[in-house]
Amino acid sequence: MGELLAVIVSTLVVAGLLALVAARAEMFQRALENLLIGVSTLIILFVLFYVLAEVVARYVFNAPQPGHLEGAELLLPMIVFLAVSYTQARHGHVGMTLVIDALPPAIRRRTDLVILVLSMLTCAVLAYFGAKYAYQSWDYDDVTMSPPFWPVWPSAAAVPLGYLLLALRMCLQALQIVMPERFPEPIRDDELHVTD
Repeated sequence: MGELLAVIVSTLVVAGLLALVAARAEMFQRALENLLIGVSTLIILFVLFYVLAEVVARYVFNAPQPGHLEGAELLLPMIVFLAVSYTQARHGHVGMTLVIDALPPAIRRRTDLVILVLSMLTCAVLAYFGAKYAYQSWDYDDVTMSPPFWPVWPSAAAVPLGYLLLALRMCLQALQIVMPERFPEPIRDDELHVTD
């Protein structure tokens, strides 16, 4: 319980520090998100070719690759969690907003703020305990159960990294609601270059 309380207090302190650096934090977060979405995209392409190579090796040459399934599975958390903050920044997550959209603007703003703060705290806690697990996995040299015995820690480390960046993104979005004059405009849908 003490650990959980320490994580929550630390998260609120970091939120206060982010309020001081304002726009610089937003620009740094955007740059980091853009970098990680590129890494996530490259991992997707790698998994595509990796699975294709395994299928060809298995069915054309009758030479299956050992550990292909575990290798592909270990890359999936990296794909998802390296891109989760980028998606949050662009309001790309699925949400149920029927009731919230019907509220008056002032109440909707407060509701969004409460939801962002609670979500930020939840993600910070998940990042902390996920980092503890990733470190434990690295410390024990945890590997998959079948050859070639892939290490588990890189995949485990992607989860707390994604949650940490998601918590920071939600903190910045909450600060944009509280202090819109100090923070840049939130990323809009038209920046995605999507047409209806």
